[in-house]
Amino acid sequence: MTRKSRGERHIGLLNGFAAYGMWGLVPLFWPLLKPAGAVEILAHRMAWSLVFVAVALVFVRRWAWAGELLRQPRRLALVAVAAAVITVNWGVYIWSVNSGHVVEASLGYFINPLVTIAMGVLLLKERLRPVQWAAVGIGFAAVVVLTVGYGQPPWISLTLAFSFATYGLVKKKVNLGGVESLAAETAIQFLPAVGYLVWLSAQGESTFATEGAGHMALLAATGIVTALPLVCFGAAAIRVPLSTLGLLQYLAPVFQFLLGILYFHEAMPAERWAGFALVWLALTLLTADAWRAARRARVAAAIAVAPRTAEKPASSASAAVDA
Repeated sequence: MTRKSRGERHIGLLNGFAAYGMWGLVPLFWPLLKPAGAVEILAHRMAWSLVFVAVALVFVRRWAWAGELLRQPRRLALVAVAAAVITVNWGVYIWSVNSGHVVEASLGYFINPLVTIAMGVLLLKERLRPVQWAAVGIGFAAVVVLTVGYGQPPWISLTLAFSFATYGLVKKKVNLGGVESLAAETAIQFLPAVGYLVWLSAQGESTFATEGAGHMALLAATGIVTALPLVCFGAAAIRVPLSTLGLLQYLAPVFQFLLGILYFHEAMPAERWAGFALVWLALTLLTADAWRAARRARVAAAIAVAPRTAEKPASSASAAVDA
């Protein structure tokens, strides 16, 4: 590995830690926006995110994708679906944090990889390896244990996991860059969000102009809080292997889980610990299997390249003899 490639990988890792660290620590931010309700915060997040990414796109001068997208109705419809799904995800997450359900919200992002695999089997007819089947089965058992513990299904966790998995599936089909995708989605969200904020103000229930300049600045900062981790993630994704990103993704729910217990002091009865332990076991199996599969693929690629590399000197020698 050259010094330049090592430097690029180092920058990628720093950006990856920054992205997942910010996503993991974001539960500390949403309570600062009270007394605004979850829907008002969501609307501001949708509106200010567009402002932030539009400024970013002006700075980097990347607009060609917008014209192409407008000429492709199918992709545009998929962007609208992605916007609707992520709206649900954002809204439920903000509400859960500000309602004292940070631990349950973290569970949603722990089980998200398992839900993504299950959706791949059901919707894309993907074939799973035995370890992956075992991980999904253990994940299902964890949900059953947590349902018994909560007295009802962990609907916050399931909603977050399924909405984010669906979002990932749709984004894969749209195939847009991170900032461009967020710009397209928030452009669709913008008018409904602003319409709701205008209506809220007309009802005299908006907190934007009634709680001081600091509150206004915090609501406007929702755009930065949304877009900045995505920019860091994009910088990481092009510099570090996918297997490394797969490991880094667990930082966010780990931070959220620790914040829920240590900072917000949420209860963790024995049955909830049992459910989380099963989820962590499933993720350990899944990660180990993915790591082994990636290693096998690298070895196979190296073996395939080796004969071609060996043939070149032989060919050169033959040419020299013939000459």
